[in-house]
Amino acid sequence: MMPSLLLQTILVPALIALVILLFRFQLGKKSGWVAVLSLGYTTALLLTALFTVYNGHPIVENYRLLHSPDISITLIADGLSIAVALICNLLCLALCTYSITYIPHRIELLYPHVLGTKGEIGYFACFFYLLLFFPVGFMGVSFASDLVLMYFFLEILTLFLFFLMAYFGYYERVWVATMCFIWGVFSALFFLAGVAIIYSQTGTFQIDQIHVMAGDPMAFWAILLVLVGMWGKLAIVPLHVWMPWVHAEHPTCIAGLLAVYANIAAYIVVRTLVLPLWGDFQWFGPPIMILAVATMIYGSLLTLAQTDMKRIPACSTISQTAYSMLGIGALTATSIEGGLFFFLSHIMGKTVFFST
Repeated sequence: MMPSLLLQTILVPALIALVILLFRFQLGKKSGWVAVLSLGYTTALLLTALFTVYNGHPIVENYRLLHSPDISITLIADGLSIAVALICNLLCLALCTYSITYIPHRIELLYPHVLGTKGEIGYFACFFYLLLFFPVGFMGVSFASDLVLMYFFLEILTLFLFFLMAYFGYYERVWVATMCFIWGVFSALFFLAGVAIIYSQTGTFQIDQIHVMAGDPMAFWAILLVLVGMWGKLAIVPLHVWMPWVHAEHPTCIAGLLAVYANIAAYIVVRTLVLPLWGDFQWFGPPIMILAVATMIYGSLLTLAQTDMKRIPACSTISQTAYSMLGIGALTATSIEGGLFFFLSHIMGKTVFFST
């Protein structure tokens, strides 16, 4: 097996993004294809990892950053994370390819004064520079073995979504990008507060050690804080306000990425809460199901009330994310699998919908 396979899926897009930024004028319009090739390479790596994992060999990569204090990064690919990572990367590859012909029209509409100048090439390269950090964030969240690393990659997604919308969105793009950024940071702070409680009780940020606090009274508060943070990402009622605005203002070619950005929170809930704290999570099952059903109904009614074409799938997304949470809240092995399968099918469906 290729060495540092998982690390490459994170570093290659980030390094290629820097190459595109630094050599944008030399690459010109070829920068889009350079981005596509980098994601094609990482997709091939993930397919290799998929066969390894499904042959019964999870992949674990450890990288020591400092010896004193002991700081290291561990990436883990198992049956759950590799499936999420592969599908997210495939969607990024498809949307990156689609953007090569789409983004020149956005530049022509938003920045007509730069057409035919180096500024046009600069904006074109800037788009793909920003876009490549989405697979970086998705791979990082999928393979992270500790909570701080997961938080770091979540914030990468929030930051680069802000810039992508602010530069290439529609008429109210800067205001909506700012609102989305505030909601994203606000949600992540709740997640971080839950992480702090977990660390105070376990003495570690490692996800595979969260089970140590099972049965601890503080587990309730840790679960609650992480859940609230992820509900903000998932746009579960009443933390759904940002979703219709953002879906209406972002460039169409990244609609699928926004769907992944919101829905990957379902994976985080399962990975960090449901699996290690199954017994403590039981109490939250009924409230989650009630909120999920309320969100499904509200999102559906909100969809019927829309007249803006882009707000229709936005409100539909509010309803659809709730299906994943309903499955997770039911707390059976089959329902949780169904919730995660729905998350993956939903992000693929939204990508196809916005790209046709």
